[in-house]
Amino acid sequence: MTLPDQQPTDLETTMSDVPHYKMLIGGEWVDSAERYEIRSPATDELVATVAKAGVTDVDAAVAAAKASFEAGEWRRTSPEDRANVIATVAGRLYERMEELAVLQTRENGATIRVTGALHLGLSVMQLQYLVEVAKSYQYEVAGPDVTAPLPFSGIVRREPVGVVAAIVPWNIPLLTLVWKVGPALAAGCSVVMKPDEHAPLVCMELAKEFEAAGLPKGVLNALVGDGEPVGAHLAGHPDVRKVAFTGSTEVGKAILRQSADTVKRVTLELGGKGPNIVLEDADLSVAVDGALYAAMANNGEACEAGTRLLVQSSIAQEFTVRLVERARTLTLGDPLDPGTDVGPVITKEAETRILGFLERAKAEGAVAVVGGGRPQGAQYETGNWIEPTVFTNVTNDMDIARCEVFGPVLSVLTFDSVDEAIKIANDTDYGLSAGVWSQDEEKAIDVARQLEAGMVYVNDWHVINPNYPFGGFKQSGLGREGGPHSIDEYTESKYIAIDRAGPIENRPFALVIGTPPPSAPVQAGA
Repeated sequence: MTLPDQQPTDLETTMSDVPHYKMLIGGEWVDSAERYEIRSPATDELVATVAKAGVTDVDAAVAAAKASFEAGEWRRTSPEDRANVIATVAGRLYERMEELAVLQTRENGATIRVTGALHLGLSVMQLQYLVEVAKSYQYEVAGPDVTAPLPFSGIVRREPVGVVAAIVPWNIPLLTLVWKVGPALAAGCSVVMKPDEHAPLVCMELAKEFEAAGLPKGVLNALVGDGEPVGAHLAGHPDVRKVAFTGSTEVGKAILRQSADTVKRVTLELGGKGPNIVLEDADLSVAVDGALYAAMANNGEACEAGTRLLVQSSIAQEFTVRLVERARTLTLGDPLDPGTDVGPVITKEAETRILGFLERAKAEGAVAVVGGGRPQGAQYETGNWIEPTVFTNVTNDMDIARCEVFGPVLSVLTFDSVDEAIKIANDTDYGLSAGVWSQDEEKAIDVARQLEAGMVYVNDWHVINPNYPFGGFKQSGLGREGGPHSIDEYTESKYIAIDRAGPIENRPFALVIGTPPPSAPVQAGA
């Protein structure tokens, strides 16, 4: 229900002051009969409602995106003007950082310190960096003139791939979305974006800002729906030429299989089980806090978290004592409180799943030296909570060491030699992130070079920067996001050859089929 005398818009407010978000399809904000309720993971408070899309809405959004791409207004817009639209959006997000950080915390439970710095701050930085990349990107380059064996010149063009499906998760939704939507729009593509149904609000605010910045109708479409059937239908749609997905490895594999039907391009950023190696010469005062930061930031709900802590045996006892003491100081509570270190997990289902991991770990012989269950107390009676947990006596064959838990849980393993540490670190199906702690930088870098991961942090963690690519090895994904080559993922390379051979006898087909005899003159009256 809208307020009296108020026309329906992209964002309606009900009589109970709960905002409602519609779908953006073909430049129009469209509602649906069914709605999602977005509730705070900390309090169960109703934050907003969102139109629930179905497969027919996907078809309409893809059709709108395809029509806008074929009309060509956006892709024929100059690269500088496209970049200026992105710059306008980055500026608006910067102006709204405090407001949107609160909204992000309310919808997915990440602490306000993290949503301000990572979710909003890094997203703005990413868009600002992309603006500079887009303005200098070489969409058409003249190749070398070739004289032998035959003379020709060439042009290499980068052209937008077409309609892009951008599908992102609930844990860090805005950053994972701008990694996709930003370069896709910079390249001249049209986009259908589907944020996760558990935390779509800030992503829908991004769609509003692109609309306000003057993006032509149909170039960016936004809807929220279940992974099955809506996400699957979008990813497999025959008119989608590129799928950019961040989420679970299981879903990523399904998208990859589906992509074969139409041979569409795919970028996948999937799961992880990051090994974090502490060598015996590490600065323990830094490494202890770094290990907790690696595992607990964003409530442990990060694909590139450092969840397997590998500590050299010679320092394991001292390190573990310090780690336990420090972990017990972490504050679990209201994510809107700047003093909170760890907030709630996203849903009650997630809480139940993580508790199952904790119980299996204990049954397999791991010891919970910190936490290990659901916290007790009046403030935890509502919401979804897991204690910040540290396990020792963990071996690399346990579920807790091999599976992505996606919560505030850290497993401590030990090793004797550096070679053993590298072997344990690489003994996983994943390969997204890894870390090395040592005061010998040369030694740390040597270890880093041997780790099978797309990103290796030396004496730090979560060092995500727009200048560098993000992505993983093995079952952690395909392709890279961010960095100087991010637009490449949304373009096709076209080579145009221009013949300079001259007369027919100099041309390549004359070498194959022979030179034709001179044509006989045409007789009058023939």
